[in-house]
Amino acid sequence: MDIIEGIMTRRSIRHFTGELISDEQLDTMLRAGFQAPSAHNCQPWEFIVLRDKEKLKHIKEFHKYAKMIEDAGTAIVVCGDKNRQERIGFLVSDTSAAIQNMLLTAHGLGLGAVWCGIYDQPSLVDNFTEILNLPENILPIGMVVVGNKIKDRSIQDRYDENKIHYDAW
Repeated sequence: MDIIEGIMTRRSIRHFTGELISDEQLDTMLRAGFQAPSAHNCQPWEFIVLRDKEKLKHIKEFHKYAKMIEDAGTAIVVCGDKNRQERIGFLVSDTSAAIQNMLLTAHGLGLGAVWCGIYDQPSLVDNFTEILNLPENILPIGMVVVGNKIKDRSIQDRYDENKIHYDAW
């Protein structure tokens, strides 16, 4: 699949077979995350791979949009290091670029994945900080839930020319 096809056909997948992705697939996704652009090349991301069934089950209990996490079997919590990037807006943008790279890579590998937000919901940030034992300078931004998908979802054309403005509003 070429890059344009990948971008145009990627969809959020929330139904998984329960079979874990391979270590090689995981490694490829993580490497893609590291290739993301970042403001001033700070590369403030940190990745926490979760496969522990108890942690996945616990996350499902407090994150209402991560109910599928146990069936996927793997999640990658993407965090930002506030010591590497002090500007929160840039930190969120940088880590979001890493998340998008991982989502596209999962799609390219034939896997299913979905982005579950964490920041800036205080209860989610606090819960992830606690269960992952995050240091004060590490801020959880989002989570990629990834697994072997049961089926593809239909492709949607989201192009909307009414949202395009040239040179000014």
